[in-house]
Amino acid sequence: MAAKLLEGKEIAGKIKNEVKKEVEKFKEEGIEVSLHAVMIGDNPGSRVYARNQKKSAEEVGIVYHLHELPESQTQEEVIKFIEELNRDEKVNGIILQVPVPSHMNAREIQMSISPDKDAEGMNPYNIGLLIYGKGKLVPCTAKAAKTLLEATGLPLKGLEVTVVGHSEIVGKPLTLMLLESLFESPTPTVCHIATRDLSFHTKRADVLIVAVGKPGLIKGEMIKEGAVVIDIGINRVPVLDDKGNPVLNEKGRKKMKIVGDVVFEEAEKKASFITPVPGGVGPVTTAILLRNTLEAVKLQKRGK
Repeated sequence: MAAKLLEGKEIAGKIKNEVKKEVEKFKEEGIEVSLHAVMIGDNPGSRVYARNQKKSAEEVGIVYHLHELPESQTQEEVIKFIEELNRDEKVNGIILQVPVPSHMNAREIQMSISPDKDAEGMNPYNIGLLIYGKGKLVPCTAKAAKTLLEATGLPLKGLEVTVVGHSEIVGKPLTLMLLESLFESPTPTVCHIATRDLSFHTKRADVLIVAVGKPGLIKGEMIKEGAVVIDIGINRVPVLDDKGNPVLNEKGRKKMKIVGDVVFEEAEKKASFITPVPGGVGPVTTAILLRNTLEAVKLQKRGK
């Protein structure tokens, strides 16, 4: 029996509808909710993300501003610009588009974003609140993964959850989110590049969450029968013909497709629920970014 698809579009739609209603209420109070993105240099991938963020923000009534800074700027100049956004009362949410130029440190720049305007939830203060189970502005992709898991309706208490990948964007904050409840939490195991026997841990997982960025990492044989599989990986790979050769387009270039870290065709035969790639975690991540921006407004109002 094929796994049920955990489609992100429907879940994201519900979140966005809730955000839209609250944004309209703020408008009635004379408050224009705004999200400001900072992009340094011209990165095609970042530009696509910014375009998608703008479209989603406008759908719920959030005003989106993209600030494009030249690659020639120093890190100190970028931080100074962000500090100006921090002081501007009309700015509610701030997001740094990554990657940044090689002469800059993205983490240090993210640290300069005010905790109550940190739409991505990556400021150390906001990460720290997760330790206490009091996160308000939380890492978007990690929260999206947990939201999709909760959408299955399965009771999480005591479930064996294996998280593959221990980044500060997904793996680490997600593990803290899974441990938020004192009595109803699952039991998480975190695997990473130094894990000796990955399949040992994945085969015993009731829930398998993968965020590595390595296509084909998780094969069907590594998945427990009936497990929930949440694939966060986004990878561009060539389309191959029946003989394993790359398929070319009209211009003679390789045709590309987006896949996750899990071999979907094999995994869906064993899993009970599985996220598609694309269309699973991605839409929910964007919706969480919008909800974080709304939450930021509430935090700022509370401080007045």
